Amino acid sequence: MESHGAGIRRVMVLAFCVAGIWSAYIYQGVLQETVSTKRFGPNNERFEHLAFLNLAQNVVCLIWSFMMIKIWSSGNSGGAPWWSYWSAGITNTIGPAMGIEALKYISYPAQVLAKSSKMIPVMLMGAIVYGIRYTVPEYVCTLLVAGGVSMFALLKTSSKTISKLAHPNAPVGYGLCFLNLTFDGFTNATQDSIKARYPKTSAWDIMLGMNLWGTIYNMIFMFGWSNASGFEAVQFCKQHPEAAWDILMYCLCGAVGQNFIFLTISQFGSLTNTTITTTRKFVSIVVSSVLSGNPLSTKQWTSVIMVFSGLSFQIYLKWRKLQRMPKKKKSN
Repeated sequence: MESHGAGIRRVMVLAFCVAGIWSAYIYQGVLQETVSTKRFGPNNERFEHLAFLNLAQNVVCLIWSFMMIKIWSSGNSGGAPWWSYWSAGITNTIGPAMGIEALKYISYPAQVLAKSSKMIPVMLMGAIVYGIRYTVPEYVCTLLVAGGVSMFALLKTSSKTISKLAHPNAPVGYGLCFLNLTFDGFTNATQDSIKARYPKTSAWDIMLGMNLWGTIYNMIFMFGWSNASGFEAVQFCKQHPEAAWDILMYCLCGAVGQNFIFLTISQFGSLTNTTITTTRKFVSIVVSSVLSGNPLSTKQWTSVIMVFSGLSFQIYLKWRKLQRMPKKKKSN
């Protein structure tokens, strides 16, 4: 009976994590799309300074992580020093800024699909630079994702969706997404290196260090000179409180979502977290299409299904690899 009760509690915790990640990041996606496409006020003005979202997110997550460390930390030292995140902070500032800027040129579903193809540059770098040999199923995953993203990019976007974009330009938008993925790769590698050098570093420590440097860099970029765009962004928010509220909620969704991601990884592992976040991206595209008025054609839905079939197959391959690991240890 005890094991049965523990199993039910575990299922309930998993359901709580899924609900938390889905609700936080799907709503954040809706807000991101709203801020980037909506026209505010009687003059129908656009919020052009999308990089300001990154600064606001950095500040909120910096405060949030500091609070979490004070509340939950046991006082153990040995984590990475704050200055060790300076280089990862650079790429983590530039990469997301490019991802958000892409929304001026391509639709939100297109951005989500493009950013879901992270495995493509990873495998290219691994094969070309490091000589890593991948299996046939891994190449099948990559081909499905690459083919789906390429097909979606080449298909004609509806006029209704194009009318919402500030500067419709697919090559620029997809190019920004690719650069976003490239910088994210450097960020992840640097974080892994920091974690390896300082094993006692917690997820909250990483969140604090990354957002501290992100705040510093974005403050310099947004407010570093008299004509910097940050002043215009603040003025826009004063004139349009609705935009300021959307930005605040966007930031809080990101901070809350991080909580659920950390909880999921600690309780169920990174593979479960990857599965939840991947399905969340698919739901985000459905929500964008239905609620935000971004109609997709049958061929575009086919390309979306291709991408997420490839991602699902990749998750299955990782799960099968994990299942084999205990067997190998027993045979040794």
